[in-house]
Amino acid sequence: MLIALIARDKPGALQTRLDNRSAHLGYIEETGVVSQAGPLLDGDTMIGSLIILDVEDLAAAQVWADTDPYAKAGLFQSAELIPWKKVIG
Repeated sequence: MLIALIARDKPGALQTRLDNRSAHLGYIEETGVVSQAGPLLDGDTMIGSLIILDVEDLAAAQVWADTDPYAKAGLFQSAELIPWKKVIG
């Protein structure tokens, strides 16, 4: 099941993002359930994340999202999990 995780950073939290980026990328590699991912941008500044998870169900996506080093560091102002259907690409 594909789930889109759309997360928006807290205002002024760029340093938190940068401080935890390596752990976040390692977590993505280690878990092996991320189909696509990248930062949301405001100009050249990272302000959030869009991650497509390929997991068993919404509960597994929630566990993944809660365990992400970015979430553990308190980076996100909001995070939403939405079932997603790939149509193109």
